[in-house]
Amino acid sequence: MSIGSNIVTWFENRWHRDDVAIMRAADHGSWLGTSVFDGARFFAGRTPDLLAHCERVNHSARALMITPTVEAAEMVDIIRDGLRHYGPDDAVYIRPMYWAIHGDATAIVPDADATGFAICLEQIPMAPADASTTLARTRFRRPVLEDNVVNAKAGCLYPNNARMLTEVRARGFGNALVADAMGNVAESATANVFMVRDGEIFTPIANGTFLAGITRARHISNLAADGSEVHQQVLTFADFEEADEVFLTGNMSKITPVTAFEDHRYQIGPVARRLREMYWDWAATDTP
Repeated sequence: MSIGSNIVTWFENRWHRDDVAIMRAADHGSWLGTSVFDGARFFAGRTPDLLAHCERVNHSARALMITPTVEAAEMVDIIRDGLRHYGPDDAVYIRPMYWAIHGDATAIVPDADATGFAICLEQIPMAPADASTTLARTRFRRPVLEDNVVNAKAGCLYPNNARMLTEVRARGFGNALVADAMGNVAESATANVFMVRDGEIFTPIANGTFLAGITRARHISNLAADGSEVHQQVLTFADFEEADEVFLTGNMSKITPVTAFEDHRYQIGPVARRLREMYWDWAATDTP
């Protein structure tokens, strides 16, 4: 099911003007979940960090034992061609994806020589500049590499995210602040998380239980260029209860201020406002 509109799909070496069917019932990816994807954005006529997203989907494919078939630079060219279906003022979600088609004799291990590939472009507006969310705790945690493919942006990881969101939304919150396997804060159910206390900026250290995102890295780089260090370290839920400011970062919305964690309230603070300005300024200079 699409969440946006005006969809075009690259499949079998050409663009289709629709949300086309790309998997068969017996494809390994259909019934065993061997699929990966990435998400980039087109807005204001720009595609920030597009190459990095294309490189990551190839890395994710290898992590799921799927052989990537399109070089990242070629993927970028295909996407830029597809974006000609949209106007310069449109906001588009860019989703390259791979899935396994066949398996071995057990059906479990994907056939390395049979890979499906598609790119879905879907018109989805950027979140309003004043959008925010609230966080709550969830009993569900992020897995570790020994029990799941946390080193890939894999479709099979997302049912766990859905459980987290369903649980906290039933209590009236917008998103979940999620623990890692050790009980420390990892990220939210949908994005990486930052907090500010006494003017210092912190984010959970990447410990292999969650994807340290491309947008997260871009914000850290932009902050460094602006003279602000981000402390990457182990953070507890108590740290977030004592924070002055909390915000989420991810590809879909880039930055989302948090106004509450359980019964703790936050203002939309100066760091989040400044970071949003810096991202949009940087995006205007990135390769179109």
